[in-house]
Amino acid sequence: MSVRIGVVGDYKPEFEAHTTTDSSLREAAESLGIEVEAPWLPTSSLAGGGLDEALGAMDGLWISAGSPYANRDGAFAAIRWARERDWPLVAT
Repeated sequence: MSVRIGVVGDYKPEFEAHTTTDSSLREAAESLGIEVEAPWLPTSSLAGGGLDEALGAMDGLWISAGSPYANRDGAFAAIRWARERDWPLVAT
């Protein structure tokens, strides 16, 4: 079994919370005996629409730590999209 968790945020390798998000998802999947794919979804890519295609391909969403976002509207659009569809969502 495998899952796709879309991480909504603007990845910065120098920000420890971002690198630990990736490793935490891998460790959790390993302990459950599943595979995880966790692509980062930049907030600017979510502000202009196309959310059904981008987010609907994910089994769940993780709203990353690290505000301010490059595009706050994109982050809020992803949260709204998940809430309106009762889609699995974790926010920190």
